[in-house]
Amino acid sequence: MSEKKAHLTVDGIDGALEMPVRSGTLGPDVVDVGGLTGRGLFTYDPGFVSTASCESKITFIDGGKGQLLHRGYPIEQLAEKSDYLETCYLLMNGELPNAEQKKTYVDTIMSHTMVHESLVSFFKGFRYDAHPMAMMCGVVGALASFYHDSLDINNPEHREISAHRLIAKMPTLAAMCYKHSKGMPFMYPDNSRSYSENFLHMMFGNPCESSKIDPIVAKAMDIIFLLHADHEQNASTSTVRLAGSSGANPFACISSGIATLWGPAHGGANEAVLNMLQEIGDESRIDEFVKRAKDKSDPFRLMGFGHRVYKNFDPRSRVMQGICDEVLGAMGAENDPLLKIAKKLEKIALEDDYFVEKKLYPNVDFYSGIIMKAIGIPTDMFTVIFATGRTSGWIAHWNEMISNPYKIGRPRQLYTGYPQRNYTDLEQR
Repeated sequence: MSEKKAHLTVDGIDGALEMPVRSGTLGPDVVDVGGLTGRGLFTYDPGFVSTASCESKITFIDGGKGQLLHRGYPIEQLAEKSDYLETCYLLMNGELPNAEQKKTYVDTIMSHTMVHESLVSFFKGFRYDAHPMAMMCGVVGALASFYHDSLDINNPEHREISAHRLIAKMPTLAAMCYKHSKGMPFMYPDNSRSYSENFLHMMFGNPCESSKIDPIVAKAMDIIFLLHADHEQNASTSTVRLAGSSGANPFACISSGIATLWGPAHGGANEAVLNMLQEIGDESRIDEFVKRAKDKSDPFRLMGFGHRVYKNFDPRSRVMQGICDEVLGAMGAENDPLLKIAKKLEKIALEDDYFVEKKLYPNVDFYSGIIMKAIGIPTDMFTVIFATGRTSGWIAHWNEMISNPYKIGRPRQLYTGYPQRNYTDLEQR
């Protein structure tokens, strides 16, 4: 079978430019434009919406079908049958572990949950009202100062150790951010608990009494981590790869991902959902805000509905929808005014012709925001929890890139500034 080619004809260049067309396992074919620079050309694609920046075997998304696969496994199956740490293993290693491999992996992760005591002093340097994401950017990047023994990115063993440390320590650091903002003592990890139960113990426990974690809530927290574990080449993952392409250490690369995730257009969406519910304020005002959302001339938007990638139902939101009522019941939050607004909005979005026709279904941010509020997690911690779950995907993509031949990222630009001009002496300006 002959290799497919694409041909580009450009005025002023004799003959058509021939470019190879590459095919992946799934998804559309890709035109390899790498040879254009040799002819004095390159492509213009703001936001890289039509550009494949890398080749990857980790995650595949089909937005039209509402499909999300991790190493080929549908996210719905992983959410139902797997757990977060097993999914971390899958993302990093390419295959699901057997029973012995899973036990070894879980034991390894849980043995790395502690952080250096010097980080306690690090936290003392932050104001009491510092945003948790600001603290996370700093403390995750600072981890590199503690682990000089495993920073050789060309050593596969070092990369694996760094991956274990990051996945293990993120919940500990996230909980420390929360405790610092509350002026409460930090809680040491309890490695007899599961990964997600341990996180809730460090978040809400105190040294005066043993933590009691509702298993329904712990399971919901684990699913939140799992559903956020990876989402292909989004802004933060691409940032981690770009930072990694310079040879930066993994802690710095993950810190760069956290910084990117902090943006309200990326990781702040579930926080925006709660802010929107607070703006609506009362069930009696829902119709007013729905009407505004339908008005193209009104800047108001209903947050948590629709998705840039998914033109169908976000498969992750179906999973979240299934556990939402269960968590609300377990936490006795059915009568929370904001959550009552959210449930009514959900009903409208699933039944109203306007939302159905435009496929503005509730997305994963809508449900995760509701669930985390019911659990008692403050709004400014939502993106920190997103970052905790996404760390496994970030480190898997970083490792995949470093494990194969790669180039330092160097996007081009369409320059529209001044042409060359001569300097004018100050007295002549």
